[in-house]
Parts: sequence; C-alpha cells; structure tokens
Amino acid sequence: MSMVQVRGFGWRHAGRRRWAVRGVDLRVERGERVLLLGPSGAGKSTLLAALAGLLPDDSGEQEGTVEIDGIDPRKDRERVGIVFQDPQTQLVMARSGDDVAFGLENRGVPADQIWPRVDAALRRVGFPYHRDRPTAALSGGEQQRLALAGALALRPELLLLDEPTANLDPDGAELVRDAVHTALDEETTLVLVEHRVAEALRLVDRVVVLEAGGGVRADGTPEAVFAAHGDALAAEGVWVPGRPVPPRRARTPAGAALLTADGLGLPPRLAATDLTVRAGEALAVRGPNGAGKSTLALLLGGLLRPGTGRVTATVDLAGRDARTPPHRWRAPALAGRIGSVFQDPEHQFVTSTVRDELALGPRRTGRTPEQVRVQVDALLDRLRLTRLADANPYTLSGGEARRLSVATALATAPRLLICDEPTFGQDRRTWLELVDLLAELRDAGHGIVTVTHDPDFVAALADRTVTLRRADDVAGTGGVDAPG
Repeated sequence: MSMVQVRGFGWRHAGRRRWAVRGVDLRVERGERVLLLGPSGAGKSTLLAALAGLLPDDSGEQEGTVEIDGIDPRKDRERVGIVFQDPQTQLVMARSGDDVAFGLENRGVPADQIWPRVDAALRRVGFPYHRDRPTAALSGGEQQRLALAGALALRPELLLLDEPTANLDPDGAELVRDAVHTALDEETTLVLVEHRVAEALRLVDRVVVLEAGGGVRADGTPEAVFAAHGDALAAEGVWVPGRPVPPRRARTPAGAALLTADGLGLPPRLAATDLTVRAGEALAVRGPNGAGKSTLALLLGGLLRPGTGRVTATVDLAGRDARTPPHRWRAPALAGRIGSVFQDPEHQFVTSTVRDELALGPRRTGRTPEQVRVQVDALLDRLRLTRLADANPYTLSGGEARRLSVATALATAPRLLICDEPTFGQDRRTWLELVDLLAELRDAGHGIVTVTHDPDFVAALADRTVTLRRADDVAGTGGVDAPG
C-alpha cells in the first residue's frame, strides 16, 4: 500500500464558486521526496492541508478521497507534520521552547525526552536564541524556523512543507534546507511546496506539477519533467531552473526627498538607522532575519511610534502636515500618502470580499462610486484577481493574498509605497507582473521601499539598497546605504 493515496481529489472552500483544487490523482511511496509545483492558485497549499487532515467537512466541499496508509488523515494526524506558509498560524505558546514542546506533550512523549528533543530541533534549524525567547519577539523568518523545529521534533512519518524558506535570509534558508535534509531518514516521506525550485532540488527525487485548471500536469524525476515541460511551465508561471528573469531595467534619475529617517530605531527590535526615501526611486531594505526590517517598514509607514530618532516627511509628500511625524497623521491622510503592504497579508484585511477590500481605501478618500468601481476593476485585472472579486480574502492562497495586499495599498494611489516581502508566494508570471507594476509606479514618480530577501527582485527593481544589521551585532548597528 502506498503511504499517500489521492484519488480524484477536489476541494471547494465554503462560500466559493470555484474549486481550489480538483481532479488530483497522486500516489507517494514511503520514503519518497516530492516537490509539488504549479502556478499561484493551482491548489498546492490546499492539497497539503488535505494530506495533513486539516480540511474538516464543515469548511467546504470535497470530491474524491485522500488516504495516509489507508486512513483518512482527518482521523489520524499523529504521523504527519506540517509547516504552513504563514508560521504565525501554528505558533501557540508564549515562549519558543514551549512552542516546540507543545506537540510532544500532546503526543505523550515521556517528560525526560521532551527538552532534549526540543533543543536538538532548535539547533537543527539554526534558531538563534535560547528556548525562553518570547515568540512575540521573533521576526517572520525566525518564526518560520521555530515552526519547522516544532514539526521536526515530532519525527513525523510524512513531513509537509509549504514554502518553508520564503521569508528567510539566504543563510537561514540554507540552514533550513540542511535541517530538512539531515532530518529525513529512509522511511520519512516528504512533500514540499517551493516556488524557487533550483535551491530545493537537492531535497527531492520527484516532481509533481498541478494544473491550474485541475489535475496533474506532469509527474516524474526533476530532469525528465523539466526536459519535457520546462518551456511551457515557465511560460505558465512555474519557476523552472535555468530560465532567468529579465535583466535590470533602465532608470530615470531620482527626484526630491519624500521621507527621511534620522537615528530611527525601536530597541531591541531595530537599531538606530539613517536613510532617505526619494520620489522616482526604489529602495530595497535587506539584512538577516531579526535585523528589524519589518519594524523599519512599519516606522516609515507611520504605523509605529519611534523609540529613538525621528521620521520627517517633506512638503512633497505631506503638504501642510510636513512638520508632523507620519505616526501622528490622521488615518485618511496617512492612507492617501503612504501605502503599506505587511509581511502577513491577512493583518490588513478587514472586509468579507476581495472587491470590498480594494474599494475601502478609495471610498475613504472621497472618490465617487464610479471612480471607485473603475479603479477597483483595473486593479483586479492587473493583479489577476478578477475571478476572485467576490471571494473572502481569508480563503485566498498565499500568493493571491499577497497580490491583494499590494492592490489594497495601491488603491489610494499613495505617493510612497512600502512593501514587506512583496514577492512572497508568487509564481514566475505574477512575480514579473508585480515587478512591472512597481517599476511603472517608480517611473511615474512614486517612492518605493521594499523589504526583501529576494535577490532577483533587488536586481530587477532596486536603485539603492540599505542593509540592516542585527541590533545585537557587536560589529555595528543600523543600516548601510549603497547603490542598487
């Protein structure tokens, strides 16, 4: 009997007309390592959730069957470990060590074995702190490492990983891949979802490609799948090794300063940092996990009060509010001037449909209903969200949710756009479309700040980079500004 047996599987979320995934037939033998590919929205995360037994009957409609060793995984979750796209959804305890221990305690592991297994799992993923570190103090990338440690500590027979390195710096991503590689024994089965394929190939021996409209497009060794389908898959949005993204674009000179940070910090999350954001320029913020990149984005966006230093907006950005720091601006004024895209898209969704989410900002800025409709339709079309206009934002795939979060920030046409990991969860096609959209905004005179671990994105868009160091780095603090 195959360890994983999927027959005619389909799933439609409650309240949705379209199926998230459909017509999937798949067999995975014990000990196989499978890379699951497909365009954004093809149903990869939904299939992983089904394999983990996390799609209850009352949350949607199912077709076909899913079995792990002949059993519906909803009836026996003990043998499966999963790491989600968003690690916050599976962190449940206040302290990091307790979070890793939580699953072991629930499974009745003897008390004298729990902490050695916790410490071993934390070491495997390169977790940089003691087990007493508060989970609320972790960066997104550090949360991903912790969630992986929690899964590895359980020593699952089937390990499911959904973009496990998406928000990690290059060194952290390599640590996680090494941890996965060393954690797998001959009997452990792996199903991995990764958009960036080249780095993941050493972990797998088989590639399965889901068709966006339903079913399985290709199944075989990496060499066979990419040789037979590589060009077509790249055209349809799959990140295929050996198909580079376009070269850097020509740029126009930067304009006037929009925003300046002087000694800006929020101890212990961000050391004092100096930088200037200009009109018609794309600034990339890079650095290791825990350096405070997301905190800097929130401070520049007026969404946090500085702990040290100050943020000063120029008249070009703030008009008569130029003497007032952005965190003290009224909400409509802030939304109309600075658009923010959070690291976790769900944190900025407040309505029940994609269309209403996009219309919320423009309505608050006093535009007519017809102006709002035209702008919303344009954004839906540009970011490939039209078919999801009536869907609940919380039922979107990770890549779709990211595009919606970018669209909501653009809806009020802000002069300055601040994005935290804007390419997270994107297939090759939507990645290129996001880069084109942001490049057009920059060339039209908008200022762009992007927090990113994506070197291709930096090469394609950034005019300058600021590299942050960790606040506890004895070699120095703050940011180092350099040409893009």
